[in-house]
Amino acid sequence: MARLDPLLRELAKHPTGTLILEPGGRPRVSVDGNDREISRAVLQSKLIAVLVQETGPASSTGKFRYELEGQGFEFDVRQDDGTCRATVVRSEVEPVIEDVLELAAPAPTAVPDVLEISETLEAVEPPAPTEDPAPSISEAAIATEPMPEISELLEELITRSGSDLHLSSRQKPRMRVHGDLLELEQYRPPQSEDLKEHLWKVTPERNREEFQDKYDTDFAVEIPGQARFRVNLFADRAGIGAVFRQIPYEIPTFEQLNLPETLRTFTQLTKGLVLVTGPTGSGKSTTLAALLDLVNETRRDHIITIEDPIEFVHASKRSLIHQREPGVHTLSFGQALRAALREDPDVILVGEMRDLETIAIAIETAETGHLVFGTLHTTTAPSTVERIVDQFPGDRQEQVRMMLADSLRAVVSQTLLKKIEGGRVAAFEILICTPAVSNLIREGKTFQIASAMQTGRKVGMITQTDSLYDLVIKKIVTPEEAYLKAADKEALVKKLEPDGIPIQKS
Repeated sequence: MARLDPLLRELAKHPTGTLILEPGGRPRVSVDGNDREISRAVLQSKLIAVLVQETGPASSTGKFRYELEGQGFEFDVRQDDGTCRATVVRSEVEPVIEDVLELAAPAPTAVPDVLEISETLEAVEPPAPTEDPAPSISEAAIATEPMPEISELLEELITRSGSDLHLSSRQKPRMRVHGDLLELEQYRPPQSEDLKEHLWKVTPERNREEFQDKYDTDFAVEIPGQARFRVNLFADRAGIGAVFRQIPYEIPTFEQLNLPETLRTFTQLTKGLVLVTGPTGSGKSTTLAALLDLVNETRRDHIITIEDPIEFVHASKRSLIHQREPGVHTLSFGQALRAALREDPDVILVGEMRDLETIAIAIETAETGHLVFGTLHTTTAPSTVERIVDQFPGDRQEQVRMMLADSLRAVVSQTLLKKIEGGRVAAFEILICTPAVSNLIREGKTFQIASAMQTGRKVGMITQTDSLYDLVIKKIVTPEEAYLKAADKEALVKKLEPDGIPIQKS
């Protein structure tokens, strides 16, 4: 008897189904796009090869037929780059099948597990060895450790100086370290229910309910004395998943981040809108935390932050600081911003200007004599202005341009790059709203802002191209890394040409 026979009997109950055997997952039957796991065994590539060899030719590749109790099954076995996977379908459908199954096929709950079957077949002679013999089913099944508690993985992330922990159903955990996503090969891929059980231990009740309703939720967790983590839970085709973003327990200083000196002047403003922009994972929150901490240390003000979730935790220093989280301390960003105006604020941080209402209130707040810091997911300073204006209906855009021209003080766009010596470094683009830039915004000539930035270096402006060029010239990043992250790749190539620095485009 082949060890796959019990699974083939289960497949036989679904004439149009497909038995799927893939490395890192459990055996499952797919019927009309709906998958159901039928064994607890986590498959490894060599384990699949062993099981298939018991039913087909020794080569275990290509297509072949196998008969079991008068029923035919067609195997399709693929081996690519040493990875073995297989699918099995019924090769014929006959009316008598149902009668046979009533006698031969056990109920779904009684399907023997591949691991259990292996215990009863230890004396069976294994397939003939090859140059690279496959491990026995028991060896393959225990080749990896079960995924540990979330807290252990987060401590490992801290030890590795990683930024993100990725947890996915039916896939091994991964960590982003210095920009690279690394697989933790020692751990077994968790199934969706197992991963959910782990995640539920660190998820607040409110967020469990939100996930059940919306299949997404955000919150923060903390390892006291070490770090905080911003968490997003989500669902995909394999089940539940999560990403933990590390937030250092101690707020990095302006000097530790080596921020451009121009940014220090933004903390001395008394009113206006300062935006920090960039793609996800570009360090916006860290830059804002350092700027806000500088305000906290040097001014006697009232600071209010509105963040979802709260990331860096600020203690009041010279300033008084209150931090609010929509869904926990207030209903929404908009409501919190409106309420802030009645709370005698001097400085307001809006964690993410994600919708029209929040953007509108933030601009109005900056106009009424408050310093407002905010973030947007844009890649360049000029595109930030256009993104804000485009959020509004056409009949309001001219008014918004006027308001933005009066209230916007600066835009800082940043992106993270891998350093040659390890670690990461930020490239900055800085737009300062001089009278000339304000006029361009007012007149709708944002396409000319890039030119104004090139001539405004003496007042602290810098383009992304110039910032990337400086990092390459100082041998902090490779030309290829700079090219990869450049918004205007052609401009960077032209900038590097006089220095004889080629870019290997692969």
